[in-house]
Amino acid sequence: MKRILCFISIALGLVANSYAQEKPYGPVPTPRQQQWENLDFYLFTHFGPNTFTDLEWGKGTEHEEVFNPTQLDCRQWCRIAKAAGAKGIIITAKHHDGFCLWPSKYSTHTVAQSKWRDGKGDVLKELSDACKEYGLKLGIYLSPWDRNHPKYGTDEYNTVFINMMKEVVSRYGPLFEFWWDGANGEGPNGKKMVYRWHEFEATMRSIAPNTPVFSDIGPDMRWVGNESGFAGKTNWNLLDTAGFTRGAGAPSTDTLNQGNVNGHNWIPAECDVSIRPGWFYHESEDGKVKTPQQLFELYLKSVGRGANLLLNVPPDRRGLITEYDSAALVGFRKLREQSFGENLAKEAIAKIWSENVGHPAKNITDNNSSTFDAVPQLAASGINIQFRKAETINCIVLQEPIQMGQRIKAFNIILKKDGKEIQTIAGTTIGKKRIITFPATEVDGFTIVITDAKTTPLISEIGAYHIDESLVEK
Repeated sequence: MKRILCFISIALGLVANSYAQEKPYGPVPTPRQQQWENLDFYLFTHFGPNTFTDLEWGKGTEHEEVFNPTQLDCRQWCRIAKAAGAKGIIITAKHHDGFCLWPSKYSTHTVAQSKWRDGKGDVLKELSDACKEYGLKLGIYLSPWDRNHPKYGTDEYNTVFINMMKEVVSRYGPLFEFWWDGANGEGPNGKKMVYRWHEFEATMRSIAPNTPVFSDIGPDMRWVGNESGFAGKTNWNLLDTAGFTRGAGAPSTDTLNQGNVNGHNWIPAECDVSIRPGWFYHESEDGKVKTPQQLFELYLKSVGRGANLLLNVPPDRRGLITEYDSAALVGFRKLREQSFGENLAKEAIAKIWSENVGHPAKNITDNNSSTFDAVPQLAASGINIQFRKAETINCIVLQEPIQMGQRIKAFNIILKKDGKEIQTIAGTTIGKKRIITFPATEVDGFTIVITDAKTTPLISEIGAYHIDESLVEK
């Protein structure tokens, strides 16, 4: 018996040291993807002629003079983004109507042709400067579809689009994200456009090698398959893109929502959703802004399922974010801080168990996602969290070290009280972050059991919280 216990102790010691021994498995994020994944939450800003015409998709025939914000203040946008806890802002530099929010040399449908600032204004410059002042990151949305440009529908337009990309990157970079929209609503009698996507990608890699690029199929992050702001309960950061194209030729929305379990490319999901029913500002929607509680639910279903949250907050015709939106954003941040301010697992006793033998788990509550502990792939193994006194919890947060690949396919959380198992909660993928909520329960500990994994399971962080019961995901 002593020899058996000695053998198990040695094995567990090797597991504890596996931080140094474990090798990455399968596709892993690039450095630029890793930086992006750490952002979690940032804002989208739809702004342009549609703001003034009350449209969602402009026709491209709007006169440039329609764009005339009377009090544009990008510093106000950034103050509100900062107050919301957002890490950056992505702006619609050119939406489908083709209007450019910067004075482009490659279009005559820009701020330079408008009355705003006597034709000398530059929204991107003002926002870039404001982001730097407030310590926020800047991203740019550039729609390939252009309902105004005379060369759209010809091969020459590809060169126009490439030149526009070069223009905004050189003038306003560095950028934390570049956004390609796949929309094209020309209809059966509209202009047919064949995009040179490979050249677009090569251009971005050449001029902005550290900027991750978004589209339906990446190359760096993918659309989540809906505009409701939620990722799949099973969400793989992996995606197969061979044979697919952007737009109409993209994978099914279910596949985009969940990823591919054995996908060949690391392409994580981004959840885009608007704080209002529409994407552009409409006065009629001032009373329909999502509440802080609704935004928190979106957070649980996006960041809480391993994706990033891109929340659209459109400025009004003055060029300001309204008090309705800003109040909701500040309330949203308050709910996140109240909910996740105290990790009850931080002072708990954490051990990796195998065959009734425990070994300290030193890395899962150190608030450092680059460290991790390995869980033996044995039937009676897991990570046990033992509180020093009974605690009421209704939220557990799990994280994998994604720099080592996404490994865990299924897990159980076993809640315990007085040595008895009182509830088992089953889950699938973890990835960057998984937030699991359940009715408030008094426990003295819980165990994480990995029931299925591709290879040695790794956990980087575990948190336990008691959040407001009304916020628990239904």
